Amino acid sequence: MKRFDFTKMTEAEQKAVLERSAINLTKALETAKEISMIVRSRGMEAVMAYARKFDKYNREDIRVSENEIEEAFSLLTEKQKKAIRNAAENIRRFHEPQFPKPYSVETVEGVLCERVFTPIENVGVYIPGGTATLPSTALMLGIPAKIAGCSRVVLVTPVREKVPPAVLYAANLCGITEIYAVGGAQAIAMLAYGIKEVPKVDKIFGPGNQYVTAAKMMASTDPKGCAFDMPAGPSEIMILADKEANPAFVAADFLSQAEHGPDSQSVLISESESFLDATMLEIEKQLESLDRKEYLRLSLEHSMFIRTESIDSAFSTINFYAPEHLVMHVKNPRQYISKIKNAGSVFLGEFTPESAGDYASGSNHALPTSGFARSFSGVSVESFMKATTLQEITKSGLANLSETICTLAEIEQLSAHKRAVTIRFEQ
Repeated sequence: MKRFDFTKMTEAEQKAVLERSAINLTKALETAKEISMIVRSRGMEAVMAYARKFDKYNREDIRVSENEIEEAFSLLTEKQKKAIRNAAENIRRFHEPQFPKPYSVETVEGVLCERVFTPIENVGVYIPGGTATLPSTALMLGIPAKIAGCSRVVLVTPVREKVPPAVLYAANLCGITEIYAVGGAQAIAMLAYGIKEVPKVDKIFGPGNQYVTAAKMMASTDPKGCAFDMPAGPSEIMILADKEANPAFVAADFLSQAEHGPDSQSVLISESESFLDATMLEIEKQLESLDRKEYLRLSLEHSMFIRTESIDSAFSTINFYAPEHLVMHVKNPRQYISKIKNAGSVFLGEFTPESAGDYASGSNHALPTSGFARSFSGVSVESFMKATTLQEITKSGLANLSETICTLAEIEQLSAHKRAVTIRFEQ
């Protein structure tokens, strides 16, 4: 693992250290384009063929039946079901107040402007398969979609044969009944463009590998495709710790994010060299008892420790990096909230592990990565909705606006715009 002393480095050198490697999607985009074209022309036949090729698919039908869903419930213990239900309830409690409120303003006497919100009718949620079962992602996407009022929520997930029972149970709690056991770029193409058996959706949510990301990006630029939630890269965590922090707690948080995959990144910032030393020893100690050592060791190769002059001076580093997750192991963390400009989700204090947000505290874990927290928010109820503005103007209200409208139309040399106002007072 790399260590850097920012007290001895220029600002330019510090920024070079913090820059993520650019995600090269050139090959993935070429592959996604080919898959999308073939899925659009050959439909279900192509979806199944690609699933067998890439996921060693062993199903006859991609649609998950009611019987399969009911059977899955019996494979979970009551303890597992209770945990999923508890997480779902907390996520629901946090997201319900996010439902946006319409408003109206009389900008000028006789001129009423309004903003109203409507749900996106058809949405797709992508639940990654790969090396982990992720019922939490089904909850994080399915619950806000249902609160928003989306009339159709389609869940897709890559499998070889059976969808993990925990994912099906989580989907059922969200009221999702249209589930397809297929993933990859072929699933994105199926959702974005539609096939005979699966009508298209209007927006796709959820993380995935580079081919899933490429397919989502490509579909978003195609008039016949659909929108997507946000750019997605490898998962990441940045931890800020003072000299009084608990090295064991910090090491556990550091490793928790690193185990997502070999391309995940963990960054620890502290003012104390001795604290960094103590945390390094804890990481080495805890690593030996964890299951996913192969992913952790690869992730740690591009993770890092950073020493800064002080806790206050660390925030320029934090805001430049714009982490997906920021965990603050510092005394009185709330005193620093105003200094945080760019972060997907913030965890305050030594008893607020990042894994709480991943699973059950209630906040959403679908967050911007790769520095996109500078300009994107995490998934919310409003992500599944769209806003429409309304205007209603009386004759006197238009009279109050007419000189302003006509003058601006003259400046822009758009005479038809001016005529649309003046004709109403000529007749």
